[in-house]
Amino acid sequence: MIVLLPPSETKRDGGDGPPLRFDALGFPELDPVRRRLADEVVALAADRPACRAALGISAAQDGEIDRNAAVPTAPTMPAISRYTGVLYDALDVESLRGATAVRARARLMVGSALFGLLRADDEIPAYRLSAGSKLPGAPTMAARWKPALEPVLADLSRRELIVDLRSGAYAALGRVPGAVDVDVVSERPDGTRTVVSHFNKAHKGRLARALVTSRAEPDDAGKVAAIARRAGMTVERDGNALLVVIPA
Repeated sequence: MIVLLPPSETKRDGGDGPPLRFDALGFPELDPVRRRLADEVVALAADRPACRAALGISAAQDGEIDRNAAVPTAPTMPAISRYTGVLYDALDVESLRGATAVRARARLMVGSALFGLLRADDEIPAYRLSAGSKLPGAPTMAARWKPALEPVLADLSRRELIVDLRSGAYAALGRVPGAVDVDVVSERPDGTRTVVSHFNKAHKGRLARALVTSRAEPDDAGKVAAIARRAGMTVERDGNALLVVIPA
């Protein structure tokens, strides 16, 4: 089983790994797109107004532009440690030890606008690029990634069950055939439901932790739901779609 996570806009600084090596990342089929995008974000960093517009940031966030300028030379750290925020706090992979940590890292992967698909331990620098970023004169991220990423994800899904926790924008970079998709809703006492927005990430992080630490090897959505329920979550299943229900 693979648990496919979204990235986060927030990322840890620093790292003690060597500068980025594309040839050390998983899924070398993605290297041509990775290298082109990296070259473009580095070049764009020299034009701060254009970079702000492309990345959707303000002048107060120019540190993000500095990160992009340093992508080829900055220190790296494992992807699963680089990303931060609500989902990653709930996942809390750094607290895992021993065989559980090894199993979790083997099961976790991250979708990325810059790198396409990353293994948990792929060493990457800090950067700023999202699925919705529009680099000047270039196609959308989805248009650039789909031809390269979808064959990789399809091949992976033939070998492993994939639980796709990515947001819609990142899922659009490359669809996964047969994936277990997950949504989160809150239910009021009267039974009405609303889609959860911000805390959606926390519950997906909880689910990811339950899945990657389980000794079970689920091979369908029903078994994924069973792991979630054993972790105390309320889950409904409709084919390959799971709905996590939380009280409002």
